[in-house]
Amino acid sequence: MEGAFAGAGRGDGLMEVLDQFVVTMLRSSTPIILAAVAGLFAIRAGVFHLGMEGLMLAAAFTAVAAGTVTGSVWAGLTCAVLACLGLSLLYWVLVDRLRADTVIAGLGLTAVCVGGTAFLMQAIFGQRGSMQSPVRLPRPVTGAQEGILAFVSELSVMTWCLPLLVLAGWVLLTRSRLGLQIAAVGSYPYGAEAAGVNQSRVRLHAILITGVGCALAGAQLSVGDLSSFSENMTNGRGFIALAAMLFGARSPLLTALAGLFFGFADAFGILIQINADGTVPRQFVLMVPFVVTIVIVALSSSLGKRRRQD
Repeated sequence: MEGAFAGAGRGDGLMEVLDQFVVTMLRSSTPIILAAVAGLFAIRAGVFHLGMEGLMLAAAFTAVAAGTVTGSVWAGLTCAVLACLGLSLLYWVLVDRLRADTVIAGLGLTAVCVGGTAFLMQAIFGQRGSMQSPVRLPRPVTGAQEGILAFVSELSVMTWCLPLLVLAGWVLLTRSRLGLQIAAVGSYPYGAEAAGVNQSRVRLHAILITGVGCALAGAQLSVGDLSSFSENMTNGRGFIALAAMLFGARSPLLTALAGLFFGFADAFGILIQINADGTVPRQFVLMVPFVVTIVIVALSSSLGKRRRQD
């Protein structure tokens, strides 16, 4: 993502810097928003899903691996979704059927995906560290240097579809029978049971929807933003998505805005590094999104306690 500002550091004008800043912010926020809005289904069903980081990483690898084998980015995307659905089914079995702790199961799933993707990349493709992808998601606008199109140039089709996906998540969560059942199971499980709602099936649907969203987020990282996969390339974005969910008060629209804010923080950190001429250490720039995450989680927790006291 730092390459997005490569041309802005040569003093070509404020507009060029602004163009590249907006593009980088949208690129950074897209996978976070996708995972965060999808994660709302699980958390509203009473499942605090810490396996989202692992699902995103598995999807990023699968999209590149399947795309490399088939030569089709859409086949890669489909395989990424199927892989995350399979892992989500496994996670549901652990937390619902076997009554495993959701936090431990989620962290275990993430650990398996971190190690598994690195192992499979070396075992199947003989690559270590990273591998290139011959395919990537289409980019509706490319090469635009001036005008309004410069603000959306080089963005993948996933980013273009993001508003529709967020709207679909909002409708499904707040205006559908499934959304009402998910809210009932998460907030009033005994009432839902008395009403004849199958809690196990509702949680399964919620976890599977979260898996699909994480699959799209992971694929966006590897074949949307880039055309490659590298070990642990999610770099904590799944956990940042959890923070966006908390900051957005479990509302799809507010969660999307929170994800956009995290993208803003990431882009701002990169902009500082590019224009600081090496005076700001790279490590401090990389810390920016995570520092913001810690602050947001602390604020959300504090505000939540005050609401409960009131």
